[in-house]
Amino acid sequence: MSEDAQDRLSSRLWLWGHPAGAHDGRWELPPSSSQITPADAAAYLGIDQMIMVRFAGQPQPPYDPHVEAMRDQRRVVWSVVGDAGTQDAPDEVLTIGDLASRFGNIDGVMMDDFFDRPAEDGAKQLAAHTPDELARMKDLMAARAGRALDLWVVLYGHQLELPVADHLAQCDVITFWSWTAEQLGQTRQRLEQISHMAPTARRVLGCYMYDYGNSREMPVAAMEAQCEEGLELLREGRVDGLIFLASCICDMSLPAVEWT
Repeated sequence: MSEDAQDRLSSRLWLWGHPAGAHDGRWELPPSSSQITPADAAAYLGIDQMIMVRFAGQPQPPYDPHVEAMRDQRRVVWSVVGDAGTQDAPDEVLTIGDLASRFGNIDGVMMDDFFDRPAEDGAKQLAAHTPDELARMKDLMAARAGRALDLWVVLYGHQLELPVADHLAQCDVITFWSWTAEQLGQTRQRLEQISHMAPTARRVLGCYMYDYGNSREMPVAAMEAQCEEGLELLREGRVDGLIFLASCICDMSLPAVEWT
């Protein structure tokens, strides 16, 4: 691969970041083994674009020290909706807008576990926010940041049958994820479905480096296959980038991570 081609590829790669140790003891991962920070994981993988997502309520604000640690990242997307185990503050939108006003490399916000999300009464709600709320969020963050911030969202294959088109219409970037390794063979079909649901949004392919849906290591062959398919999708213009998840497993000596 030529140096120019490497530079073009580098601009399409992202790392999904969580605080060190975030996944320890979950999904049958080792209970106490990860100490790598998102910034160190990015350096290890040679990626200079970060999607930083709050996990189980961490990190806590103020976020400035955490963003400062990512000053070498060319672009940062910070979560405005954390994982399903995170209770976001009512003023999180304003907090992130202010954060982006102080750090120029923040150019977007991520909404993780956005659809089919647990509600306060223990039931499920379609989404963390309504389409109208998303439109207002974008306006509020732009006013605070002094510039528009891309609105990113997580969408899983099993959520494609939900009535989410109006929500997706408010999003600039849809990140698509296959929760188990067995679903990877459906990637092209499902991306095509997303392109019809949200024709103006950019699509970015999520690549798990651990098979979280089955609580087991991602086979190296499956990791290689999803990366090769990701490269083909990039060349064909069907996706805008690839995301590798997650920073907090990059020091666990997992074969799929080492291959990546």
